[in-house]
Amino acid sequence: MTLSRRTLTLTLAGIVLTSASGLAMAQDAAKPRVKFTTNMGEFVVELEPTKAPKTVENFLRYVADKHYEGTVFHRVIDGFMIQGGGFTADMQQKTNRAPIDLEAKNGLKNDRYTIAMARTGNPNSATSQFFINVANNDMLNAPQPDGHGYAVFGKVVQGQAVIDKIRTVPTGNRGMHQNVPTSAITITSAALIK
Repeated sequence: MTLSRRTLTLTLAGIVLTSASGLAMAQDAAKPRVKFTTNMGEFVVELEPTKAPKTVENFLRYVADKHYEGTVFHRVIDGFMIQGGGFTADMQQKTNRAPIDLEAKNGLKNDRYTIAMARTGNPNSATSQFFINVANNDMLNAPQPDGHGYAVFGKVVQGQAVIDKIRTVPTGNRGMHQNVPTSAITITSAALIK
């Protein structure tokens, strides 16, 4: 059987397209997803291990250890972010593993619905606490705001409406903590689903 040049070109183009879409599907399959169940609903985050390998590995270890179960979103600022992963409902800080190196210069931006690591003034101090941006927070992208930035390592891909419910809850002060929801927003489970 002989193929015309046009048929051969179309066949080769089809092979290239199939290979490219297969590669894209393989890359998506390599992105783990974690489902959070809270007393306000569920949401799913898709992680970026290629862009933030140490951060994703650290986060998944906390998930596997069930560290996030029983923690709360302890800092909620509408128009900015919601932060959780470190405190229980009575504002007791949970024990953490050693801090990780900052991976803020990975090309991921602190855009709405992305998840990033919380840290202190020390850029290499992130442990278990994370925050979800509820606005495009360009001022957190490296090298801002302090020469280092904040490391984004994934995004919310399902349940954005739950994030929007959390960001608008009433907040107040609790001891030395500010912007604490007046009714606890508790994470009942965080589990790897992919």
